[in-house]
Amino acid sequence: MQQQRETYSLKPIGRISRRDDAIVLEIDILFRPALKDLSGFSHVMVFWWADAFDNDEDRAKLHIKPPYAPDRSIGVFATRSPFRPNPIAMTTCPIVSLDEEEGLVIIGDIDAFDGTPIIDLKAYLPICDRVRDPRVPEWLADWPEWVPESGTPLVDPTS
Repeated sequence: MQQQRETYSLKPIGRISRRDDAIVLEIDILFRPALKDLSGFSHVMVFWWADAFDNDEDRAKLHIKPPYAPDRSIGVFATRSPFRPNPIAMTTCPIVSLDEEEGLVIIGDIDAFDGTPIIDLKAYLPICDRVRDPRVPEWLADWPEWVPESGTPLVDPTS
C-alpha cells in the first residue's frame, strides 16, 4: 500500500542579494520585527530554497557525483548538494552588520545565488549547533576543519 504524501506550504521571508561589495539578506517588511536581538549573535543559520534546482528532474536525483569527489556516486543525503527531493539548503553565515528597520542582514558569505529565496533564519547557538568530535567519511578527510575566512567559492553544480 502506497503511503499518501502530505504537502506543506513555505513562503519566502526575503531574498539573498549579491552586491558588488556585500552579500545581503533582504528581509521582507512583514518579517523585519523578527530580527529583534539577532544583532547580538556572531552567526546566523540561513535556510534557503535552492530554486534554481526546483524541478522534477533535479528533485528526482538521489545520487550525484560531487565536484569534491567526482569519482564517487554519493547519495544526496550524504551531501550538501542542491539536488534534493525538497531543495532546502542551510548555511551558517557570519553576521557582518544588521539593520532591523531596513531588514538588511549583511553576511560574510553564503553558497547561494543572487535572488535565492530565504525561508527562515535561526541564530547560531554553539550549545545546540556544534558537535564534539564529528566524524566524516574517509573521502572527505583531507578537507579543512573550518571554512576559510575568505569563504567558499560558489560553484554551479550543473556545470
